[in-house]
Amino acid sequence: MTILAVVSSAISLDAADWPHWTGPSGRNAVEEKNLPASFDPGEKGPLGDVDPATTKNVKWAADLSKTVYGCPTVANGRVFLGTNMSAVRDDKRFTASDGGVVLCLDEATGRRLWQLVAPEREDFPPGVFMTQQKWGVCSSPTVDGDRVYVVTNGDDVLCLDVHGLANGNDGPFKDEAQFMACPEEPPVELLPTDADILWRFDIPGELSVAPHDVASCSVLICGDVLYTSTSNGVGKQHEEGAVQPDAPAFIALDKKTGRFVATEKDGISARLYHTQWSSPSMGKVGDRTLIFLGGGDGVCYAFEAIAEIPAKSVHLKKVWSYDCNPPHYKLRDGRTIPYYDGDVRKYRDYQRRKKATREPRLLNDGKGDYVGPSQIIATPVFCNNRVYIAIGQDPAHGPGKGILHCIDATKTGDITESGKVWSCEEIGRTICTVAVADGLVYAADLAGKLYCFDAETGAVHWIHETKHETWGGPLVADGKLYFTTKRSFWILAAGKEKKVIFTHSTGSECAPIAANGVIYAMLGPRLWALMAK
Repeated sequence: MTILAVVSSAISLDAADWPHWTGPSGRNAVEEKNLPASFDPGEKGPLGDVDPATTKNVKWAADLSKTVYGCPTVANGRVFLGTNMSAVRDDKRFTASDGGVVLCLDEATGRRLWQLVAPEREDFPPGVFMTQQKWGVCSSPTVDGDRVYVVTNGDDVLCLDVHGLANGNDGPFKDEAQFMACPEEPPVELLPTDADILWRFDIPGELSVAPHDVASCSVLICGDVLYTSTSNGVGKQHEEGAVQPDAPAFIALDKKTGRFVATEKDGISARLYHTQWSSPSMGKVGDRTLIFLGGGDGVCYAFEAIAEIPAKSVHLKKVWSYDCNPPHYKLRDGRTIPYYDGDVRKYRDYQRRKKATREPRLLNDGKGDYVGPSQIIATPVFCNNRVYIAIGQDPAHGPGKGILHCIDATKTGDITESGKVWSCEEIGRTICTVAVADGLVYAADLAGKLYCFDAETGAVHWIHETKHETWGGPLVADGKLYFTTKRSFWILAAGKEKKVIFTHSTGSECAPIAANGVIYAMLGPRLWALMAK
């Protein structure tokens, strides 16, 4: 159900779409103006929905699902986001309880225009530990012209028509009815409000990739090339390493046809700590465009962008690599620290510790900090020839000691030493992508602390303690910092001085975005479109 609230406001001249993960700037920062500094969700109506007459600074609110992990994207008058099967619980055509959904909403009203359903996939190769498809589509859709690109819960890369089936079933893919049905069940009856799949690339089937837990990567479009991580990972016995150590961790496809055109050749999968989840980014360094990747081996990579689609598949050219795990995160008393020493679930007093502290420390077992190597789950953020990236682990592993790096992107080769501008070990482990604006870097760690760093020196200007676990990163817009924890929504003043403007006691796992004078924030089971009156 969609609830409307009528407001009047002029759209800023600086307003723009948010067509992909990390926004038009690639820095989680936009030049929007006249954005709300607070909002009131109003009172509940007789059916438990929102009474629009009682809200403040609310354009509309759409009932969706509590399970949204990738932030929404906005382009060409439409809002796109991924969620799980609870978003289609009233559609009797679909019987699956686990799986993913991609929704397309009208930007003006929040009305649902079309939906893609991807039921739980079961045809993975032996040894695959794909246990969390109930989380649904964790990818943020990427919009490029009249096409939408997304990674499904089954680790497919799909190219969709932004209009859905409303303008007909375009090809070459024509089997939407079977794709959206449960395995071994007859095709569903297609409606004009269903998605139109233009092409599909099956990562596990085509490349022998063994995804772990979930498929989690938002694709990057650069020219005619689509880049994505594969979610290749370890098996059920985590300590035994990757199920498919020779499978690619990072690939490139032809965005027009879905043809496989390139892969990394650096053997990332053989060194995976857990899985390859990081979404890629890009930046212009000198006269060439670089593609940045946070590796599941804890290394940040830069590859040269493909200028033209090759006739046959090629290897991506690595320009540099930077190991984000310093030696003392890998070694203790001259011995390698096992990665899973940092998983709080293996300790008997885990529940007590989880409640007792937000600090990334063991309490009384004599092992010191949760120090150990971590992979990179966040997206590298490029700004002024610098790359900002922090390390982390699966949130299920709990908080731990992290590190944030500032890397000189103009270097070449192994730049672990030569490319280090600064690093800060004060931050905890994180899966959040940073925001960079006006000479400042804003970062959040899993334990719920929000940090403001000087972009040039790494000096910490302030730390804000929310006391709630955080999966989504901050957004900088209109002189404000918008930020969501799992239990709360915050608005702070952007800048070197910490100032809390507003807080609300509902949160989510995904970051807010700003597009065309509106803040979009998942709070509880609703997507809120917030607009200053």
